[in-house]
Amino acid sequence: MSHRNRHSLVFLIAIAGLLAAAYWAYVAYRGTPSAVAISGNPSAGAPPGMAKGGGAPASMALPVETVIVAASELALDATAVGSLRSNESVVLRPETAGRIAVINFKDGSAVAKGSLLVGLDAAMQSAEYDQAKANLGLAQMNLKRSRELFEKKFVSQQALDNVEAALKVQEAALALAQAKLEKMRIKAPFAGVVGIRNVSVGDYVKEGQELVNIEDISTLKIDFRLPESYLGQVRPGQLLEVATDALPGRSFEARIEAINPLVDTAGRAVSCRAHLSNADGRLRPGMFVRVRLIFERRGNVLMVPEQAIVPDMKAPFVYRVQDGKAVRAPVKTGLRRNAQVEIVDGLRSGDEIVVAGQMKLRDGAPVKAASAGAAQ
Repeated sequence: MSHRNRHSLVFLIAIAGLLAAAYWAYVAYRGTPSAVAISGNPSAGAPPGMAKGGGAPASMALPVETVIVAASELALDATAVGSLRSNESVVLRPETAGRIAVINFKDGSAVAKGSLLVGLDAAMQSAEYDQAKANLGLAQMNLKRSRELFEKKFVSQQALDNVEAALKVQEAALALAQAKLEKMRIKAPFAGVVGIRNVSVGDYVKEGQELVNIEDISTLKIDFRLPESYLGQVRPGQLLEVATDALPGRSFEARIEAINPLVDTAGRAVSCRAHLSNADGRLRPGMFVRVRLIFERRGNVLMVPEQAIVPDMKAPFVYRVQDGKAVRAPVKTGLRRNAQVEIVDGLRSGDEIVVAGQMKLRDGAPVKAASAGAAQ
């Protein structure tokens, strides 16, 4: 045999060996199921890990996390940030210069409307008032005598008119003196809480100098802004939910009182003002708040986690678990709120859906579900 023929024979023997090995592997792999089918006892001949009935092996079921779809209430709302302001707020200032004689309040205390807060030294104004009061009394007596004499024809009408005019001048002088005296007594223009004073008894204050602020905090104002797209939905009288970082876990109810008719052209936003009852005094002017304006509440809405939705060119879908298998279910989505998606069509309350592990699934694949809770 030639050298070339020997090489050809070795090559053919190698090819035959590979084909025999492939056939043997195929027969070994298919032999057990065939034997089971021939024996007529599927459970007896099934190897470990093989599902009864010749299905997919139980060890091949993919682990996934699931939730139960439940109906809930959905609020159509808008959120914004705002700041609290006093219902009424003023800084008390004297209208005339003088020396402080009395301070009739404690810093941070509540005061009633009309109560005396700061009194300036009014010795000169008080003297002027007493003088004007005496002059008025004298003018009244002169008028009385002049009328008696006029009735007896002892004085003319002109003389009587002069006395009556003098009386009016003295009445005006008394009113002026009383006004000057009142300017030395600074009173609370409304009921509220005074701040921290900047002066002490004995200080000489100038006209217009700041003395102390007073705030009406029994009711607070909330100023916030909304995009102009909400202009057709917002209206006076609507309720707000208000929350602040200073009081975590608590929410307060407010009501819209006014809407600015002018839309800000720079930010394309509309300014709104709401009133918030603050009878307990927990909230203070200047605090930062978060505002939630609820336009509508809808019941029996199906909401699922965003991660349950699998995007697709035709339509998004979710995997619904049924009889231990993942069933592809196309869905129609709606609003999105807080990492949740509204399902308009495609699911029912009580369905179990996959929320983790669906990227490795296919329609009809066996799954091993681990519940992650209920969809909120």
